[in-house]
Amino acid sequence: MSFFRDLNLSAATAGFVAVLVGFTSSVAIVFQAALAFGATPELITSWMWALGLGMGLCSAIPSLVLRQPVMVAWSTPGAAVLATAGLAGGFTMPQAVGAFMACAVLIVLVGATGWFERVMNRIPVALASALLAGVLARFGLQAFAAAQTALPLVVLMLLAYLVGRRWLARYAVPLTLAVAVAYVAARGQFNGGAVSFALARPVFTMPEFTLAALVSLALPLFVVTMASQNLPGVAAIRSAGYTLPISRIITLTGLATLVLAPFGAFALNLSAITAAICMGEEAHPDKTKRYTAAVACGALYVVIGLFGAAVTGLLLAFPKELVLAIAGLALLGSIGGGLHAALRDDSHREAALITFLVTLSGVVIAGIGSAFWGVVAGALALFVQQYGAARNAS
Repeated sequence: MSFFRDLNLSAATAGFVAVLVGFTSSVAIVFQAALAFGATPELITSWMWALGLGMGLCSAIPSLVLRQPVMVAWSTPGAAVLATAGLAGGFTMPQAVGAFMACAVLIVLVGATGWFERVMNRIPVALASALLAGVLARFGLQAFAAAQTALPLVVLMLLAYLVGRRWLARYAVPLTLAVAVAYVAARGQFNGGAVSFALARPVFTMPEFTLAALVSLALPLFVVTMASQNLPGVAAIRSAGYTLPISRIITLTGLATLVLAPFGAFALNLSAITAAICMGEEAHPDKTKRYTAAVACGALYVVIGLFGAAVTGLLLAFPKELVLAIAGLALLGSIGGGLHAALRDDSHREAALITFLVTLSGVVIAGIGSAFWGVVAGALALFVQQYGAARNAS
């Protein structure tokens, strides 16, 4: 099979790092969202089963078919919205599931009609690249901020990365990860006691549809998923130079959410952070073979879904500083590439810089994250500049 011929160590490692970063950085928020609707431990495990299978299959299968990296993740800002709204509104799990399904229908509609892709086609490359750079740079900052609590570990990882880039550029990230794991294991900082092996069992929840849940849960979940997840996800794809069928993939994520929602899959969407890890040069020197990193990532997500608590405990056993540092270092190339593409055109430079800074700020307005407002601010700046130039020219 050509997949195994195309797969190499750096691609497999990129897939693992993507899972490690994507999972450990936000799984606590997903737990909080589930608990906000009164989830039992069995239901939380079911959520992991549904989300793991949804992300894994929606990443691995399209990547194999298209031979391009397709990266799907859960909606982290969506989970945050659910955690807050669930506690404030006193919604039950059946009502929440009904809201998940309503959100899924909306995602299918914007995907099937091509509306979202048409909007994305009108965003200049410079602004899309600045958006991506702003999203990724926050992880880059967190990587070095982790030195405040784990200075020896972060310095060791940085040195390992620099040495790897100098002499083993293709394997810089795998080398850095191996050195970090060896270091935390030697110091007894790997919490192996959190690991308990058990297969996950899905639990079906009959949905209940209410107007209150539609307004308070489904609509906010849909808005933040599209604006804060799918928007930078498309930017990541285009910045990496891939031409994926965006509308069809968006539709696929909506359908998968609709099917798996009764088991806990609240919202699936395009990924930006983990996509940048699997679509960058560090994943594979050959752009046409980077799909193998996405397939490896998808396969690991499926394993997470099937083994639930066991893999959750394994991934959470790593110190948070290791996760933050490996994420930032793995994304350095994508951050640099995004900034280069954003700032190289003089006519778009200022608008792109505004997009980058607003996105990097992390500002949240009306419950919508900075990725959306970064594009709005940059588009407004570009409109004013071009309108003023057109007026002067006439």
